[in-house]
Amino acid sequence: MAEIKIVNPESLGKPLGQYSQITRVKASEYLFIAGQVAADAAGNVIGADDFDAQCVQVFANIGTALASCGAGWGNVVQFTTYLVHSQDIPKFMQYRLREFPRMFANGAYPPNTLLMIDRLVKEAFLLEVQAVAAL
Repeated sequence: MAEIKIVNPESLGKPLGQYSQITRVKASEYLFIAGQVAADAAGNVIGADDFDAQCVQVFANIGTALASCGAGWGNVVQFTTYLVHSQDIPKFMQYRLREFPRMFANGAYPPNTLLMIDRLVKEAFLLEVQAVAAL
């Protein structure tokens, strides 16, 4: 089992949302989960024009990927998030504020890098989230 310590050194200041500044990991194996978009197992877009519905599907896909390898949310050590529209940042923060306490019950949220991009593989997709987990 991985030894995962998520910390926020005072010298870096308080995070601006539901993430932490640093994850320190001792692990024997890592999972690198490709960026997940709001598509179901058949490839259908879920929640076209509905940012919250897309968040739900994206994180469900990450949860499925984790479970397929015998892992869970507590194994996640980093996220990278790509948003198409900057006006969706508050919606993304609201989703995390609402859902992350359930996903990360200990209140230790993995670091997250948030990037704005021009578009994703299909124009209907509003966000993509990549994850790294440790076993």
